[in-house]
Amino acid sequence: MIIDRVALRGFRSYTDSAFSFKDGVNIIWGENARGKTNLLEGIMLLSGAASWRTRKRGDLIHFQREAAAVEGSVEARGRSFDIAIRMPLRGKTAYTVNGVAQKRQYDLSEYLRCVLFCPDDLYLVKGGPDKRRRFMDTALGQLRPRYAAILAEYQKLCEMKQFILKDGGSMTVLPEINDRMVYYGAEIVHYRGAFLFELSREAEIIHRNISKGYEKLELRYKTVSSVDDPSLPPERLRDCLKAHMDSHWEAEMQSRSLLSGPHRDDIEICINGQPARAFASQGQARTAALSMKFGERELFRLDSGEYPILLLDDVLSELDEGRAAFVASEAVGGQTILTCCTPPDLFPGAHVIAIGGGSQTSAKEAPDL
Repeated sequence: MIIDRVALRGFRSYTDSAFSFKDGVNIIWGENARGKTNLLEGIMLLSGAASWRTRKRGDLIHFQREAAAVEGSVEARGRSFDIAIRMPLRGKTAYTVNGVAQKRQYDLSEYLRCVLFCPDDLYLVKGGPDKRRRFMDTALGQLRPRYAAILAEYQKLCEMKQFILKDGGSMTVLPEINDRMVYYGAEIVHYRGAFLFELSREAEIIHRNISKGYEKLELRYKTVSSVDDPSLPPERLRDCLKAHMDSHWEAEMQSRSLLSGPHRDDIEICINGQPARAFASQGQARTAALSMKFGERELFRLDSGEYPILLLDDVLSELDEGRAAFVASEAVGGQTILTCCTPPDLFPGAHVIAIGGGSQTSAKEAPDL
């Protein structure tokens, strides 16, 4: 899987710019605030994933424009695809592949898949549960587009229920909302459980290699207490979720908040049997985060037979020499696009793109290292 070209029009800091990439490692370098991360964000959007930086569409559109467009030329499964996203300030965002309209954003993952590793991911272990849920949801949304549709429906129901509980909407519709939350929630638990089972296997191998065999990484899926086995069929999981929701009904009414459901899920990360969030050193936590992200990449490869595009947003500067060397060694498989302020010497022969400043973000290709 390779992305050959990306064009950004009215997107973030870009008014009208295009970039060409090669197979292997591509290095985008330049001073801070020159649009390097914006470029990776545009590529990530082409995979059908949501922005990891904002939930507001208006933030993605240049302040002087009424709309933005992101276009990319991709080679995957032995075919070529032209993917385009057009985002107006008002109205619906349009997604097309080879000129054919796509119904939903996540349909784009059928043509392009990306794994992003950014500095915020280094806090996967020590950060709050929301970071780990987002990690699962972003990966699963590309691996299984149906999951993205289910998650979107579940999130709508959560918003509806929260509005009723907090702002005094009609209580008569709550039983129906609860039933639908149980239905979609069981699907979410089933998907997440299967994903974490496979990810734990791959991440454990990678972590063992980085730590030279001294540490064992385990990932455990944590959902509602009534679910002992997330691999159960969804119809049986619904009974578990309903029992948990019923037992929390009065507490939800008193607190006016959602206390039951997979919107509170988490990943328990253990190193040598100890909870990493409480006991891991900073170095151990970063090794675990690296293992999880590269484990995600391996699952993508196993699923499609092709490596996804690896996007590294200025993470090398946050890693020590040993962990940076690991990233460099792993990045040789498939296509990698990384950003940095100064080109590192870890990638001989890499394709280098220098991004300059000015009122319009521009780029020029530098000679290969």
